[in-house]
Amino acid sequence: MQTAATPTQLPPLIPREVLFGNPERANPQLSPDGKYLAYIAPDDKNVLQVWLRTVGQEDDRPITADKKRGIRAYFWTYDGEHLIYMQDADGDENFHCYSVDIHANIVRDLTPFQGVKAQPIELEPEFPDQFIVGMNLNDPQVFDVYRVNLNTGAVEFDTKNPGNIVSWMADPQFQIRVAVAATPDGGSDLLYRDTPEQNWEVLRHWGPDDEGYPVGFSKDGKTLYMVGSHEANAQRLLALDLASRSEQVIAEDAQYDVGGVVTHPTERTLQAVAFYRDKLEWQILDPAIAADFEALAQVRSGEFGIGSRTLADDRWLVTYTTDDGPVYYYTYDRATRTSTLLFSNQPVLESLSLASMQPVSYTARDGLTIHGYLTTPVGIPARHLPTVLLVHGGPWARDTWGFDPEAQWLANRGYAVLQVNFRGSTGYGKAFLNAGNREWAAKMHDDLIDAVNWLVAQEISDPNKIAIMGGSYGGYATLVGLTFTPEVFAAGVDIVGPSNIITLLKSIPPYWEPIKAQMYHRIGNLDTEEEFLKSRSPLFFIDRIQKPLLIGQGANDPRVKQAESDQIVEAMRQAGKPVEYVLYTDEGHGFARPENRLHFYAIAEQFLAKYLGGRCEPVGEMTGHSGILK
Repeated sequence: MQTAATPTQLPPLIPREVLFGNPERANPQLSPDGKYLAYIAPDDKNVLQVWLRTVGQEDDRPITADKKRGIRAYFWTYDGEHLIYMQDADGDENFHCYSVDIHANIVRDLTPFQGVKAQPIELEPEFPDQFIVGMNLNDPQVFDVYRVNLNTGAVEFDTKNPGNIVSWMADPQFQIRVAVAATPDGGSDLLYRDTPEQNWEVLRHWGPDDEGYPVGFSKDGKTLYMVGSHEANAQRLLALDLASRSEQVIAEDAQYDVGGVVTHPTERTLQAVAFYRDKLEWQILDPAIAADFEALAQVRSGEFGIGSRTLADDRWLVTYTTDDGPVYYYTYDRATRTSTLLFSNQPVLESLSLASMQPVSYTARDGLTIHGYLTTPVGIPARHLPTVLLVHGGPWARDTWGFDPEAQWLANRGYAVLQVNFRGSTGYGKAFLNAGNREWAAKMHDDLIDAVNWLVAQEISDPNKIAIMGGSYGGYATLVGLTFTPEVFAAGVDIVGPSNIITLLKSIPPYWEPIKAQMYHRIGNLDTEEEFLKSRSPLFFIDRIQKPLLIGQGANDPRVKQAESDQIVEAMRQAGKPVEYVLYTDEGHGFARPENRLHFYAIAEQFLAKYLGGRCEPVGEMTGHSGILK
């Protein structure tokens, strides 16, 4: 009888191709008239395209022909004849909006301007041949509003941006009547005008420690629904009477922010609101859908959400997420309350031995409760394991429960994986968010070290075999881990992480200029606090590094420029510090092409196996990637 934990008790290696390759089919959406189903799937060259199926038939065919990066974002227009998809060039984030005629497969660039970024604003069922989009055509820093005719492609100027507006909203008559403007104090103003001819007025000001945004108008245009954290700790769902300017609370939670709102596709009524606690929880606002949500909750375990719905509202497309399997997509018939499985995004996952993701919490050194998710290997006891602390980006974002390819990959290789929503993460109310202000490389990092100490105290982790890994802010946290706490981690993996906050803030994309005051409030002021920012920048502390580092970077990243990785690699090499560097010439802020993802994770897997001792799938022959080992 075998009692000791041995490596042979781990399940078979899951190929990286399964976890990091393209999905088989993903992101399905019903057309507004319910006649068609669109979805994303790879073509015969393994490039993601939009595919189309007539509902009730098996006539699936690709309707786009992207050559390289693959399409990941698309949406239906209300004429039911076109789809709009987004695409940039090699990760530069200057996205264009392309329309596709679903019958003729004719693709038209709706925003055909070189070096310009398009931001979809709105479509409206009552105006099916129009599309409102923001573009920084006149000034790279600001997005004006344009109206596009979907039949002819004609682009018409609609609303000028005075220079500080960061988002726009149209009313039921498809006129721009609401906007959010960044303010010099690092906060924002909710702007409103009765008609497009009138001047903007401020409905509400949110200071730098509050946040808010509009959700939509009521059908009669007299009520504005919005989310805001003013006069409360967490963001609440509110109804603002535009005549009296009085606010009514629709839904709230003392600790958790509103995490999503469901509205009726034509009536504009608020129907449900989500609060993301350890997992997604729905609160029903409209009794008309209560029985539907009850029926949907019985279909399968995990979290569910409405992906799309017909304008008649007789059919919904519902997405189910779990932590140990693929994403499942169902069509739901409201008349009979029956659900029919369409497909899952990656059927091969259904037969694999995948790890569960457990919500955990611990107390930070100053008493703050920190939440996170722990994933441990299948088949062996969760004791004294080599471990990866996987740090999310943002940092104003959060990790959530569900299938995470990185966590599954690492757990399958024998590592415990902890994902931490350190202070400054979103979703937990403004006190928690603001506790991260000016705490880069300070209390935000302390939370990560407290997570390590918790893992060791619980005897989950081997203290000598803990690595830190992450992308964007998570990459920065990795660099901080190896410089500010050099004894703690055995190795670090940094993906597109900034090494110097000064050069990061000096090189932000031009269209971030309006939110610069907010970034200064949350990080530190570039104009007056250069020494402070220097004291929080890993680049200036590389002499402390003791442990090996792997860096992956996209050459076209507009947010964290290539120079952020170049400069720390150069400094480490001059100082004789251990660093490996991979640069992808056709990527931006993260690795969109599967060839590049697979190449980087193969290198990262070898790297972690070398310094933590986990399992490693042989690298094999890798082609088609743009990675340069520098």
